[in-house]
Amino acid sequence: MPTIFQTSGFLILFPFVAALLVFAQRKDTKFRRGTVIVSGFLIMAASVYTALGILIGGSSVQAPFKPDPIDLYHISECVILGGEIFLLLVVIILSFKHKKIYCALLGMLGTIPVVALEIGGYFPEQETALRLDPLSAVMFLIAGVVGPLICMYAVGYMSDYHHHHTNVQDRTNVFLSLLFVFLGGMFGLISSDSLTWIYFFWEITSVCSFLLIGYTRTGEAINNSFRALWMNLLGGCGFAGGILALLILDGGRVNSLSVLMQQTRENPVVMLAVTLFAFAALTKSAQFPFSRWLLGAMVAPTPSSALLHSATMVKIGVYMLIRLSPLFTHTFTGIMITVIGGFTFFAASLLAISQHDGKKVLAYSTISNLGLITACAGTGTTEGVWAAVMLMLFHAVSKSLLFQTVGDIENIMGSRDIEDMHGLVIKLPRLALIMMIGICGMFMAPFGMLVSKWAALKAFVDSQSVWLVIFLVFGSGSTLFYWAKWLGKICTVIHQSVNLDDSTHGSELISMVPLTGLIVVMCFAFPWMSDYIVQPVLDATFAMKVPNVVGGADTIIMMIMVAMIFIVPLGSRFLSLGARDRMTMSYVAGVNAGDDRHYIDSFGKSRPLYLANWYMEDYFGEKRLLWPSIGISAVIVILMVLIVMGGVF
Repeated sequence: MPTIFQTSGFLILFPFVAALLVFAQRKDTKFRRGTVIVSGFLIMAASVYTALGILIGGSSVQAPFKPDPIDLYHISECVILGGEIFLLLVVIILSFKHKKIYCALLGMLGTIPVVALEIGGYFPEQETALRLDPLSAVMFLIAGVVGPLICMYAVGYMSDYHHHHTNVQDRTNVFLSLLFVFLGGMFGLISSDSLTWIYFFWEITSVCSFLLIGYTRTGEAINNSFRALWMNLLGGCGFAGGILALLILDGGRVNSLSVLMQQTRENPVVMLAVTLFAFAALTKSAQFPFSRWLLGAMVAPTPSSALLHSATMVKIGVYMLIRLSPLFTHTFTGIMITVIGGFTFFAASLLAISQHDGKKVLAYSTISNLGLITACAGTGTTEGVWAAVMLMLFHAVSKSLLFQTVGDIENIMGSRDIEDMHGLVIKLPRLALIMMIGICGMFMAPFGMLVSKWAALKAFVDSQSVWLVIFLVFGSGSTLFYWAKWLGKICTVIHQSVNLDDSTHGSELISMVPLTGLIVVMCFAFPWMSDYIVQPVLDATFAMKVPNVVGGADTIIMMIMVAMIFIVPLGSRFLSLGARDRMTMSYVAGVNAGDDRHYIDSFGKSRPLYLANWYMEDYFGEKRLLWPSIGISAVIVILMVLIVMGGVF
């Protein structure tokens, strides 16, 4: 049987091999589709095997490079060094081509100092560069299950996409290969312990997201892709700055995450590096003021949106914050991280209320939920980390499913406007059911997002942060409002609703059906997930045996919630036995004309009846809230970095 390090090495390298195989097949053939699907299942199997191996072991393990019959360490270092130079050249060439010189400068600012010091041999040689622990296992499950399913979904989706977007050059082979490269970079990042290795894989994800967002090569896509690039390169500069601070100001004693986590919070240089790493994580997780790159990602085809918003790109940022969480406890950096996360959760929830574009609602919801995860990690408490990990798991599955469903609905109906989804339960019953389960997973009990918010509330109360409690309470109220509004639109049946031709491809269902089932299974398996997935993360993160966050009484309440899902509808059906069905006319601000399609206004005229949501754009629209939110959070981020730097210099 292969060891978990052998399978983790397979997970790092194989996606790049799969990307080359797919890239070489320009035409949409059965062989290319088969390559994507088989590669996806291989990655899923290896990910689950690796994750289970880590969780059963229950502790952190490192991969030694020595003794080794071949000098694997130096070979790996040379490959990564060459990869860093290649990525920089890609950024420079494309930046000059599109006259975005500032992106080239940011790329050079972050990469050149690190590369120069690596070539000069200033970084101390490491005995280990890979490290696997329970948090790595969680990320393997997220990236290794959801990510390949998105790749499979993309096979059928891209065929329809180019059928409807004939003005976009068909480069599906490039698109699919980038998805696999992204997964390879993700696996490399979550397996690495060396800070320079993490930086390399960090930059892979930045460049891949840039190329995916700019796939259509329209003016809007190019502008949005470069916005994503400069924001993520700015975060890369922060990460590189943290590495250099540890090397130059602290003598190079700390060159890996595992060693960093053993340092004391009283060391100002360590806290400067931690702050710079946290800054990089904020850009990657699209927190205010860096959220606009994620909103701009919607111009790309749906699979890239699903990948960026759910399983890979944004999860890298919160993964890093959870890693650093113990160093945030009772520190100024931790306080600032929680404030930024809490404010992002609240502000993005309000902004989501005013949106009727389905993808934009999902984008603001992603930013909002990432803000809550960020705030939880910033508390540095066991309850906060428990909530952050559980939120991350449920968000990855639910949001990936919702993006895929919206993409299919757009391909069939030609619109992703929520108002056009009126009566979707009749028009497209299969997709409507899938979407309803995905939406319920985001905000309803007993699905994990809501129960995780309970743990977050406990963490915020224990941290004695009144502002965080306010952000959570009012942000959760806003979340309930926009999800319930969308859910109601889907379920509202009008007489004009007719069945549409559901042209969903089999490869798309290969992804959506398992994700739908996974949401339901996670609902029932919630206590088990807490005991066997999240609890080992807490023990490893805080290097001690942490008491169970979810107690027996909590588990009983959750099981009652699960039972009510079946008791309420079955009970209602039992009580209604023998009763006759009858049509109830809609209540309108006038007299219903009797056909439920028209009403009589105050002038006695018959007018067509149409039901629409109120989006409150005058109160919560982007023109009113977006830029003030960006400005406030920018001030907080700048103050955080400047104050911590002032403590060192």
